[in-house]
Amino acid sequence: MDTYMPHQKAKTIQRDLSWLSFNARVLQEAGDASVPLRERIRFLGIFSNNLDEFFRVRVATLKRMIQVGAKDKMHLEDNPENILEQIQMTVLSQQSEFNRIWEVIFGEMKEQKIFLITEKELNEEQRNFVTTYYDEEVSANVIPLMIESIPELPYLRDKSFYLGVVMWKRETALKRMFSIIEVPTRAFNRFLLLPSPDGEHHIILLEDVIRFNLPEIFDYFGYDQYQSSVFKVTKDAEIDIDNDLSTTLIEKLEKGLKNRRKGKPVRFVYDKEMDPGLLEFLIRKLNLTKRDNIIPGGRIHNFREFMDFPRQVFKSQSAKRKPLDHPALEEKRVTDLVMQRDLMLHFPYHSFNPVIDLLREAAIDPDVTSIKITAYRLAKQSKIINALINAVRNGKQVTVMLELKARFDEEANLAWKRRLEEDGVKVLIGIPNMKVHAKLCIIRKRVADSIVQYGFISTGNLNEATSRVYADHCLLTSNKAIMTDANRIFNYIEHHKTGTHFLKACTTLLPSPHFARREVVKMIRVEVKNAQRGLSASICAKMNSLSDEEIIDELYAAAKAGVEVSLIVRGIFCMLTENQKFIKPVKAVSIVDEYLEHARVWIFHNGGKEKIFISSADWMVRNLDHRVEATCPILDPEIRKELKDIIEIQLKDNVKTRVLDNAQSNAYVQNPDSEEKVRSQYETYFYLHNKINQPIEISSH
Repeated sequence: MDTYMPHQKAKTIQRDLSWLSFNARVLQEAGDASVPLRERIRFLGIFSNNLDEFFRVRVATLKRMIQVGAKDKMHLEDNPENILEQIQMTVLSQQSEFNRIWEVIFGEMKEQKIFLITEKELNEEQRNFVTTYYDEEVSANVIPLMIESIPELPYLRDKSFYLGVVMWKRETALKRMFSIIEVPTRAFNRFLLLPSPDGEHHIILLEDVIRFNLPEIFDYFGYDQYQSSVFKVTKDAEIDIDNDLSTTLIEKLEKGLKNRRKGKPVRFVYDKEMDPGLLEFLIRKLNLTKRDNIIPGGRIHNFREFMDFPRQVFKSQSAKRKPLDHPALEEKRVTDLVMQRDLMLHFPYHSFNPVIDLLREAAIDPDVTSIKITAYRLAKQSKIINALINAVRNGKQVTVMLELKARFDEEANLAWKRRLEEDGVKVLIGIPNMKVHAKLCIIRKRVADSIVQYGFISTGNLNEATSRVYADHCLLTSNKAIMTDANRIFNYIEHHKTGTHFLKACTTLLPSPHFARREVVKMIRVEVKNAQRGLSASICAKMNSLSDEEIIDELYAAAKAGVEVSLIVRGIFCMLTENQKFIKPVKAVSIVDEYLEHARVWIFHNGGKEKIFISSADWMVRNLDHRVEATCPILDPEIRKELKDIIEIQLKDNVKTRVLDNAQSNAYVQNPDSEEKVRSQYETYFYLHNKINQPIEISSH
């Protein structure tokens, strides 16, 4: 795949182009023949969903910058017009690779007797089945719009896709009519399993069910010829929250969500076989130009829904290792253990249940007086929320910091806010111009004549659904210094206008904004000084994204001084790792595998007195300066060793690791054939499993 080569003078790789390189790694998984077929289809869906969000947010932002003439706001090495051109070139190249991979997968599905058939390939039994299904289930949700007869195109949903239909009569072929139909995937499954011959699975897509029934849909007009093609529009999804202090944040968000419907198109994707007249009509009505992202594709769009492709049709189900129970919890309640010692859970290898159990136990414990917790993205049926509501019902004071600005979760979080407040929970809604991204919980309990505090700090969201696929670390603790600082961060959230002193007073946690950045720079510089003195010096950091220019400059200085720098970065990576001035080569890798690597871990050698942290923050400007984050030192020797062992396993991965080089080539780590294969997500599971005395359980998933 074509990738963007940074200018030789550039100090960093441009952020948006680096992100496209990350999504190329996701596409690599879809093209990897060693990955189970069902998972490869899922990766195509993830790639498509990622790209949709990229256009809704990042491309939309670049276009806004061009409109207002802004350039240096985002620390761009190039101007937005050039970046958009590079994006267009890269996306077209990736789309071509996507189509190639899908053709291969489509062929392999046929080999497994899984047939994704079109409306033209139905046998008589299937035709009757599709007709009945459409008439009884779908028809009421299909509303064709005759777009030529209305002055403006109607509102087109951002996450939906449409059938563009051209109709005519055979004897008057020159007179054609256009219509569009929204494919109602919100109401119906995209995939309809059809009556099939023995040993085979025939599936038809919802849009093809509609295609088959076009003569019935447009029967009123008397047409006898139809041509239809799928298209979709991606829109600017940023919510504009102005500085009108007379309007509450909630009102602004609700207004912004309504305005999101009106977002300007930033991408138009269509079936390359679309009727030229209809294509020209749609482009004109959408006010698109050649400078916009107009992308021809195949017959199928909205591949994100292929993440939910029917599992039951595959002969061999991909094996999922069941989450492990932490061995320390075999005979003890979570609360009792945490009051005695620190406990770390590693998701998804460990079960998320102890986190829920900690809150449930607090909800019914008569000695617990209050619970404070942050919430960024919650599960749809959140057991966390249920436990908190039950705590209120049992007389506890419960405070939830609910981040209403969590992108694409705004509506869900507004609904949670209403429900929590109805049940008596005190809900904090964040800080203007700043997101609260820290993952904190503080539980206060009376023990004898004193108050003790315990809770947890996590690298990931308090979401039992995503905990099964996101790799994160969660520290459960009653450490006094940690919990005191956690309270200080909560005090800052509640009194942000005058409360910066609360963050400044932290002695153990490294809070953002401001203070974590300062400490990271300080710790890197300690390593530089040690290297210059000839002492051992190393930095190992794992995160989702690395784009902060100040931190990158400090890492450059470290590499030039001889500090051993090892980085594990899943997504955006703007650092140039190849430089002849580096005394020691920088090791920078990305792991893309079955689970999404979401954890942040920082390890500094510090002259032999290692500093080890987990964090909710990436090394990005937004995390270090414009979000409330919590970075926590790991103090327990056993947990420190465990965390270091897991990082070491990941650094040895030679199956799913890509090298992050200057060219963004995404080459897999090369190892001699004689070297043992290390797939870190498997090895991490086995490493943690060996700590307990129970058989490995595998379930088909």
